[in-house]
Amino acid sequence: MANKHSLPTRIVDKFLDGNLSIILIVLAVLAGIAALALTPREEEPQIVVPMADVYVHMPGASAAEVEKMVSTRLEKLLWQVDGVEYVYSMSRPDLAVVTARFTVGEDRIESLVKLHNKIVTHEDMIPPGVAGWVVKPVEVDDVPIVNFALYSEQMNDHDLRRVAEEVVDRLQSVEHTSVTQVIGGRPRQVQVELDAQAAAARGLGALDVRRALQGANLAMPAGNFMRGNKALLVKAGSFFQSPYEVMDLVVGVYQGSPVFLRDIATVSDGMAEPDSYTRLRFGPASDTSTSAEYHAVHVAVAKQKGTNAVNVAEDVIEAVDAMKGTIIPDNIGVEVTRNYGETANHKVNELIMHLSIAIVTVLALIFFALGWREAFIVAVSIPIIYSLTLLVNYWFGYSINRVTLFALVLALGLLVDDPIVDVENIYRHFKMKKEPPREAVLTAVDEVRPPVI
Repeated sequence: MANKHSLPTRIVDKFLDGNLSIILIVLAVLAGIAALALTPREEEPQIVVPMADVYVHMPGASAAEVEKMVSTRLEKLLWQVDGVEYVYSMSRPDLAVVTARFTVGEDRIESLVKLHNKIVTHEDMIPPGVAGWVVKPVEVDDVPIVNFALYSEQMNDHDLRRVAEEVVDRLQSVEHTSVTQVIGGRPRQVQVELDAQAAAARGLGALDVRRALQGANLAMPAGNFMRGNKALLVKAGSFFQSPYEVMDLVVGVYQGSPVFLRDIATVSDGMAEPDSYTRLRFGPASDTSTSAEYHAVHVAVAKQKGTNAVNVAEDVIEAVDAMKGTIIPDNIGVEVTRNYGETANHKVNELIMHLSIAIVTVLALIFFALGWREAFIVAVSIPIIYSLTLLVNYWFGYSINRVTLFALVLALGLLVDDPIVDVENIYRHFKMKKEPPREAVLTAVDEVRPPVI
């Protein structure tokens, strides 16, 4: 009798016998719970928007010259690349940064290859004075998920930056972290203040000193030779290791005697000139009672693509806490200023709770409006379908975010309608009593299956 029905109905017929249905229901729900726990959680979905920055170095050129000779020409060139939607540029002394953004959905690798090839095939148009160019892809995951500030009353921004750089070195070993950077603070810098009169008296100028410094702070291979069964690499030159090496550098010869840099300049080991200022002050909502303003240095940590923002953020904060009292001295405070993982987890959990409330509300309405049979079938079907959906979502490498959860909420109406239609038609055939119960079920399902699918 079952063979006269369609294929979907014959499948239903197979599940009417035995405990296979119960086993599959349990397996589906368990798989959904596992997928919910394993799927990466993010606040926003992963949107494929290929983007790249093109850095062009033009030493000695002003911002106006860089714009006229590099930025404007490169903008026109990048507009010719297929799939480019927007082109932005920034010009400043010695450097041009041109950003090309492709249309949403364009293949990332193919877009970057097209961009690189377009520049390579037009290298003959590069103006004189350009020292080089670099294409740097921009990723959505380059946005930091954890920011924290190091602040202190006793230490200046230079000392804070040195501690922050050591912290960054340790954080790079945290699993699934990506770009890690230090923001603010003055880096260490050996400064050379040239005495123009003393240099001129020895027949030297600023360019002579610059060339001597650049030529001395260089290491390069000079060949190799064999000794026994070993190959020994020979290197020529070395990089400066201390300010004393800079002071003892021979920059010229005057009247048959070497001229050391210390003879014509003052060399100091200090801090670079500040190009930005970073401060930290606690507001009224903070647990800290003080309203003082502190020198601060920020550390920003990004995650790798496809990883769980919640877990990575927790691992980073745990690693920072472990450094307190060792790498981070006791007189330096640590304040987390951004925790993307915590906010993502909170919003995902909040949406899951709202989804659960919506399901309970729908079941209650069905129970009072249609009856307990309809409510029971819907109560069973919704967890099964959602579990399988989360499992497929995990298999395809998608994350749980606001968009995917909103989609589940919107699909709730469809999930409710289909089992209700099936149950109502089965109930109608039972009332008619024209067929045995089993055949009535199959006939009722066969009638509504095409429109339901």
